[in-house]
Amino acid sequence: MSIAVTGSTGVLGSFVIDALLDRVPADRVVALARNTNKAQHYADRGVTVRHFDYDSPADLPAALDGVDRLLLISGSAVGQRFPQHQAVIDAAKVAGVGFFAYTSILHADTATGPVAPEHQATERLLADVPFAVALLRNGWYTENFIETAQQAVSTGSLITSAGDGRVSSATRQDLAEAAAVVLSGDSVDSATYELSGDVAWTHADLARTLSELSGRPVELRQLSSDDHLRVLVDAGVPEPAAQFVVANDQAIERGELGGLTDTLSKLIGHPGTSLADALRPALTQD
Repeated sequence: MSIAVTGSTGVLGSFVIDALLDRVPADRVVALARNTNKAQHYADRGVTVRHFDYDSPADLPAALDGVDRLLLISGSAVGQRFPQHQAVIDAAKVAGVGFFAYTSILHADTATGPVAPEHQATERLLADVPFAVALLRNGWYTENFIETAQQAVSTGSLITSAGDGRVSSATRQDLAEAAAVVLSGDSVDSATYELSGDVAWTHADLARTLSELSGRPVELRQLSSDDHLRVLVDAGVPEPAAQFVVANDQAIERGELGGLTDTLSKLIGHPGTSLADALRPALTQD
C-alpha cells in the first residue's frame, strides 16, 4: 500500500508526513512536492519524493503511478484552487488511485464564508469519481489567529466584527494526525469527517486568554463590519485582504465556524490542543 500526500513541504503536509511515519514504514509514503529540494529530508528518512505541481496537469498522472491512497491538501491560492484541485482529481482517475482524501472546511455543505465556494465546488467533483473519498472537513486553524493575537498583545486591543460568534478551531498538527489515522487505516471507505476542536470560543474568550498568556491587559473592541474594514485599510492592510478578514468575521458571527463535534478527538485518541496551548509559543518567545 502506497500513501501519497500533496503539499508535503507545507505546514499541514509536513505534519501529515510525520504522523504517517509514526504509523507506516517510510517506503510506503510518497511526498509530493512542487520543490523536491525542500523535501530532501523526507528522502533521507526513506520516503519516496516526487515532483508534483498543481499547475502542471499533464505531469500529475505519472507522479501518482502506483499510489493506492492519496491526500489532496487544498491549495493556498484562493481563487485558483478549484482548477488545481480538478487537475489532481483527474490525475487520480488516470492513475487508478483507489482512495482519495481531501482537506475541506467544517460543514462545507452549508458554509457561506469566503473560502467556501472552492471547497464546495471540489466536493461536487468528488461526488462523481470512481474511487472512495474521505472528506476531511477541517475546522478553522487555530494558528490563523497567531498574528492577530500578537498584534492584540502589542497594542492592548483585540479588534473584531465577529460579535459573539464562536470558533471551534483546531491546530494543524491535530488535524494532520487525524488525516494520517484515516489514510493509514486497515481499510478505507467513503466518509465525511467534521473535524472541530473540543471547545467553541468567542473573541471575548480569546481576549481573556491573551491577557492571561501575556500578563498584559487586552481589551476587546467590537466593531461593525464597515468600521472594521476601514480600520484595517487605514492600518495598511491591502483592501482585498481586509475584505477577507471582515467576511470571515461575518461567517463567525453567523455561527459557521463554531460547530462542535467530537470526531477529531476520537480519531486521534486524545483531546485536541487548547486555544491557550496553541497560542502560548507565539506569545512567549524571547
